[in-house]
Amino acid sequence: MLVSSVSGVAESLFATLFPSDCRLCGVPLVSISRLPVCRPCLSDVRATTGGVCSVCGERVFSPFAISAGETRCGLCRRLAPPFVRAVAYGSYDGGLRELIHLLKYEQVRPAAVVLGRMLAEAVSGLGSVWTQHPVMVVPVPLHARKLRQRGFNQSELIAHHATKLGEGSGKLVLRARVLERRRETQSQIGLTRHQRRENLRGSFAVVRPEEIGGREILLVDDVFTTGTTVSECARVLRRAGASKVFVATVARTLKTGAQGLDLAQSLAEDERTLAATG
Repeated sequence: MLVSSVSGVAESLFATLFPSDCRLCGVPLVSISRLPVCRPCLSDVRATTGGVCSVCGERVFSPFAISAGETRCGLCRRLAPPFVRAVAYGSYDGGLRELIHLLKYEQVRPAAVVLGRMLAEAVSGLGSVWTQHPVMVVPVPLHARKLRQRGFNQSELIAHHATKLGEGSGKLVLRARVLERRRETQSQIGLTRHQRRENLRGSFAVVRPEEIGGREILLVDDVFTTGTTVSECARVLRRAGASKVFVATVARTLKTGAQGLDLAQSLAEDERTLAATG
């Protein structure tokens, strides 16, 4: 009876640590892995290529977007963001979205290793624009309550694994405690651009400005949705003395042709934002 009981506990523990089915497609896994995702599903997660803004990474459809050899979306042509450039590995949908959700909402931490590799691939495209080394890597922080609830900051975990891949080069150094989130904010869903900025205003603060003075910063987050969060963090870092801020995320919400914002409406909203914020 004791042997049977121990065997049952062992089987239960093994099933928990090494699930038998892929969490993305449900197909039985044929090899033991700490990440419950099959190789075909991982292979289906592809990097975004071509047709994106060279500044913010948004998908560009207009044939008039190319200027001075660079492709820029209407918003970046009109208003320069507070960061130099934002890069992302892939589109926030399909398998990549599910991988991020496994980490964030189901605490499958091994997913951070795969996502870190993807982030490192996206970051590799920034090497030619950095003017100093090492570049300081700063993850977008969680509020203390959310951190306690989740148990970890997914952006920090992903950044940790991404920077480990470049340890030998010394080009990236992770600093996870120079930026903090001082207040919680309401959901950004359904808010205008101006409302999103107001919602985040004063949420972030640099707690060790002496570490970032004159430094180039790589700001890391899991997903770039509207860009409001990383833009607010970039502004705070620049005000604290950072010389330049770059942004890298694993995924980015990309517009489809049917969902693309009308340029006139976008520019009109930005004009109202400028008028309101001075």
